[in-house]
Amino acid sequence: MPAEVTSEYVLGQKKVIALHQAYIQSYIRTRTITFSMKMEWKVSFVFMILAACMIDFSLCHMEPTNTLKSVLPLATSGQNSHSDTIYGIMFDAGSTGTRIHIYRFKQRARGSHLELEGEVFESIKPGLSAFADQPKKGAATVRLLLDLAQKEVPSTQWSHTPVVLKATAGLRLLPETQSDALLSEVREVFRESPFLVPENSVSIINGADEGIFAWITVNFLTGRLHSHRTVGILDLGGGSTQITFLPLTKNTLDQTPHDFLASVELFNSTYRLYTHSYLGLGLKLARLAVLGVSEDNDQQKQFFHSNCFLHGVKGEWSFAGVTLKYEKKSDGQSGFDACYSEILPIIQDKLHQVPEMQHSPFYAFSYYYDRAADANLIDHMHGGVLQVYDFAKSAKEVNQEDV
Repeated sequence: MPAEVTSEYVLGQKKVIALHQAYIQSYIRTRTITFSMKMEWKVSFVFMILAACMIDFSLCHMEPTNTLKSVLPLATSGQNSHSDTIYGIMFDAGSTGTRIHIYRFKQRARGSHLELEGEVFESIKPGLSAFADQPKKGAATVRLLLDLAQKEVPSTQWSHTPVVLKATAGLRLLPETQSDALLSEVREVFRESPFLVPENSVSIINGADEGIFAWITVNFLTGRLHSHRTVGILDLGGGSTQITFLPLTKNTLDQTPHDFLASVELFNSTYRLYTHSYLGLGLKLARLAVLGVSEDNDQQKQFFHSNCFLHGVKGEWSFAGVTLKYEKKSDGQSGFDACYSEILPIIQDKLHQVPEMQHSPFYAFSYYYDRAADANLIDHMHGGVLQVYDFAKSAKEVNQEDV
């Protein structure tokens, strides 16, 4: 696991695992979940597909719907280079940090599809949303990453290399005036760069699109798209969590809210997907809700308490530019049940339950993967297969040690 993640989660197995696992158990109702990608791997694959589709839309074999066009700005002029090597630069502006993916593709013949040859990845913390009141400083972090891109992409290719930034939950949660100011400053940084800037190159991707592209990525990489034996995805970010799967029963389709359904055309097949993003229920923001953090709190001066901490736990935790002090409630209860009861009101009225999920295979990644690895439920490098029960069992075992 990367140092930046490990150092942030020294909370790990012995301190707040009950919070993580009780939250996950409350959210997921599937029987078996495959944990297959560490967070940076998942993000890399998703944005690799986005970058390839941005350069060569035909690669995706999708009908060009308005939604997909807005997510994938075309940069066909990027193929006018005489080189058979093509570059694409994708920025992922998440709630916990800003990441750059510099992809190198090979095009064997003009008009042929792209083949990925390599990638350079770098990230900066905190995310853009931490600079809500200082948009120029936020854009400066993007400029630093673009400097890296100028070193990695040959100067002869700069004017043919498209650069795109897609922001997720961190900016979706900001007031529109603040998110617009941040994106405007980023656009200015892009315009000042030597790279190709497509129309709509800087924007906020909505949660449904985020889930859909993660679903496409997983099923593409596992070779399932040509059959209808697909797997669902569970993606837990810092600010939001996404669920996307292909319903197989008419009952699910009939009982699902209309705005939870989306049609996607791939490889001459149409998929009617269940997809939804729960904004505010990402790992970090859900934790803030459990701790009772709000804009009215004097966040810098007081301690926040929870029954989800073990006895004697006391420390600081930083997120979105704010450092919080936390400790266990001095007169609070201990154990899994006390923590579960504290978390349940945060999520119980917000989740749409789908009975079909109990019998459907899912791949889980991002913070789902990290928390499972921290709890030694899966291998840090290779992932594994779990049931929801395994999370509950691990959380209860940790709480037993606190008795």
